[in-house]
Amino acid sequence: MVSKIHRLETTVVNSEYDALLLENNLIKAHQPFYNVMLKDDKTYPWICIKNEDFPRIFLTRTKIKDGSEYFGPYAKVKPARVLLDTIKNLYKIRTCNLNLAPSKIAEGKYRVCLEYHIKNCNGPCEDLESKEDYDEKVEAIRGIIKGDFRFAKKYLEERMFRFASNLEFEKAQMIKNNIESLENYQEKHTVVNPSIHDVDVFGMTSDETAAYINYFKIRNGSIVQSFTTEIKKVLEETDEDMLEEALVEIRQKFDSTSKEILIPFHLGLEIPNVKLIVPKVGDKKRIVELSEKNAKEYRLEKLKQVQIIDPERHTNRIMAEMQKLLHMPVEPRHIEGFDNSNIQGTNPVSACVVFKDGKPSKADYRIFHPKTVVGPDDFKTMEEVIYRRYRRLLDEGDDLPQLILIDGGKGQLSSAVKSLKLLGLYGKITIVGIAKRLEEIYFPEDSIPLYIDKKAETLKILQRVRDEAHRFGVKHHRTRRTNSTIKSELEQIPGVGPKSIELLLSKLKSVKRIKEADIVTLEEILGKVKAKVVWTFFNS
Repeated sequence: MVSKIHRLETTVVNSEYDALLLENNLIKAHQPFYNVMLKDDKTYPWICIKNEDFPRIFLTRTKIKDGSEYFGPYAKVKPARVLLDTIKNLYKIRTCNLNLAPSKIAEGKYRVCLEYHIKNCNGPCEDLESKEDYDEKVEAIRGIIKGDFRFAKKYLEERMFRFASNLEFEKAQMIKNNIESLENYQEKHTVVNPSIHDVDVFGMTSDETAAYINYFKIRNGSIVQSFTTEIKKVLEETDEDMLEEALVEIRQKFDSTSKEILIPFHLGLEIPNVKLIVPKVGDKKRIVELSEKNAKEYRLEKLKQVQIIDPERHTNRIMAEMQKLLHMPVEPRHIEGFDNSNIQGTNPVSACVVFKDGKPSKADYRIFHPKTVVGPDDFKTMEEVIYRRYRRLLDEGDDLPQLILIDGGKGQLSSAVKSLKLLGLYGKITIVGIAKRLEEIYFPEDSIPLYIDKKAETLKILQRVRDEAHRFGVKHHRTRRTNSTIKSELEQIPGVGPKSIELLLSKLKSVKRIKEADIVTLEEILGKVKAKVVWTFFNS
């Protein structure tokens, strides 16, 4: 089967239940060769209100075009049976298949059956219940099946209060339980809904390079066609322009004659004899949201493919997105990120990491040891490091970054800006700070931070630059702290200077191995005199 696949399409729904319903509809419509499970006459059940006098209400798997009403289908039989049982507990409806035409009842052809005697039926066959009263119950039942419980709830509440006023509290409690079961039960879904008959639905999402349009064709309350496409942007087309273009093309492609189109936002387009509707609430709103969800999922899949097949295009799209979100004059092809690391001011280091085209350029990473700062002062450290970094780039004529990212809030950002102003680079390079608590982006001289969508690729790249600067800085801070601890212990040995310490560490790598070394090994490294001093210091 895999070798015969031509293309693979997916349609996203809200639940597994909805997926089963949609699968049934598509298999019945297209009769695929490999789907044998649902190709026969079997299908999901419907609740039928029969088109007859004193209508019966029952479960069926066969739809007959005789004017009867069908609700569903139900992916599982149990919820449908529970709903029918609830209805029968609330309302006494007939279960027999007699022809209860008024003339037949008037002739007295029928007699009440056991259902009447056990109080499950009011006996319309003997004219013991009027057609008006029966039709009123059917209307309430129709509302319950559709999910509208207002009429049924009102009817039950009146009965509950009447029982309670007559001190029949047990019956009132039973009615109250029925009301609670009605409130907890609402069989509604968007894949198949009898309230949406013959409409086209469009949803879309877009980015800097393309728009992604999803189309649902809904007939008789079911999705019978799902189609998603990508439309490239040539100029600076708006979402409205792209949707108008796609709407006309897709309707023509599928020969749609629907008189109603559901869309996510208003368009200037007018189609003769067709209504363009932007739903605000209800089932129609939910089906538009589902269409938009499909468009977003399609976009994500496309981006994954592009990232693998055409990485240059993927990079260009991200750079264009970053330029727009950060209000930059150029794309941030070269980004540099800074972070400080120290413990109470000891062994301080500052890390500078470089990203080119959104990827780390580790050969360009740099570590700075502050020279003018005493104690734990992040602001002064950032000011010194930024000045030293870009003073050197200017002196050597190297390329400057388009974006500088500072790990911290407004304080660290302001310190970095001071150095850029001294170098005459402020305004020529975009500089921002990123705070960790809410991932807000700070701009110089702007008290209100920018909040970027947590799923946006721009934020993910900024976070990666920040995290890489932190990792690189912490790594070198730990190395420096470890070396400092080692050297301080070896410096306590009388008569052993820095050169001898460096020689021992280069050969034996650690203080532990120096302590465990025998006199012969130490003599080979330092000579007899100093070897004896070191060995005696650790072994006396």
